[in-house]
Parts: sequence; structure tokens; C-alpha cells
Amino acid sequence: MLITSLTGGIATGKSVVAQILKELGCSIYKADRVAHQLMEPQEPAWKEIIDHFGPSILKSDKTINRTKLGAIVFSNIEERLFINNLLHPLIFKKREEEIKKLNTEGYFKIFVSEAALTVEAGYVQFFDKIIITHCQENIQINRLMKRDQIDRNEALKRIDSQMPSEQKLKYADYDIDTSGTLEETIEQSEQVFRILMSDYENLGDHST
Repeated sequence: MLITSLTGGIATGKSVVAQILKELGCSIYKADRVAHQLMEPQEPAWKEIIDHFGPSILKSDKTINRTKLGAIVFSNIEERLFINNLLHPLIFKKREEEIKKLNTEGYFKIFVSEAALTVEAGYVQFFDKIIITHCQENIQINRLMKRDQIDRNEALKRIDSQMPSEQKLKYADYDIDTSGTLEETIEQSEQVFRILMSDYENLGDHST
């Protein structure tokens, strides 16, 4: 398999591009979804988060209040580093297990890891190709405000907590600008998919 990363800033269209690539036949690994699973009650990450932040971070059903947790980590770099240092190695381990399983099954040619912090976490070297989504800042802000039901200041705080797109783009093998229409994003995604298929064909060993 060709092992690729789909990354980019918050609310820059990663999930939309991931869905398009999925429909084209790629295997999609959603790091956010895995992170949520790792934080379910009695999971190792859940226990460490409760030990660190205390029981006030819990809802009545013992699940973590992710809205409350998000408000904390986006406002405090030390707490954000704690969460990232806790979750990133666990997510990476799960991803490696998934790649191994898919390689054994031999069904997919392209594996896509959709994760916001691939570059920041230092995992670029583990991928054959890096795809980065980006868009105009005002569009990113408006998308994030609408998606998470937050005000502009909170949106800017979350965007500023990540590496700027122009800096992240230095790591891109391919980039997709989602500032335009959905049709334009689909067209760019399909073009990147065709290139990825060519990259797969050029792999020396299709089993890796």
C-alpha cells in the first residue's frame, strides 16, 4: 500500500476530501475518531485524563465532556501538550495495527491517515506522501464558527493553536485548496487521487 497522510489546519476541509478519496477507493483512517474511542470510559487515555484534570471534566454518564476539555486545551499550551503527548503515540500504534491488517488483507492500494497534527507531531517521515488541505483564513474562521458553534475569538484561538497553513504547506507533496466550490474541491481531490495511483504503481514493492 501507499501510505499517505491527509492533514491541514482545523476546518480546512480534511473530512470532505477524505470522503471523496474514500469514494474513489482509498482506505481512510480517521485519527479524531480513534482519539474519541481512546477517551471512552475505562480506556487507558480516559483514566489518565481523569487523573490529570479531575472528575469535573466528566459528564453524568462518566464520558469526557469534550467541549469542556477543548476549552481547556485550546487556552493552555501545557495542557494541550499533555493531551497530545498522551494521545498521539496511542493513535500512532492503532494506525500501525490498521496498516498491518490491511496489508495482510491486500484489498486497498492507498491508505489515507486523516489527522490534523501530523506535521506538528513529527510523523511526516512515516508517510510516503503528504496531502495538505488549506483555504482562505476568513473561510476557515467562518467554517469553524458554524461547525463548532463558537464565536470568532474562540475560532481564532483554535486556529492559532496549530501551525499556520503557509508553514505546513512546506511539507506537502500535494495540496488541495478548499476555498472554492465543492465541485472544485472534488476536481482537485480526483486529480490528487490519480497521482497517488501513479505513485502506488511506482512503488518498488506493493506490499509495503
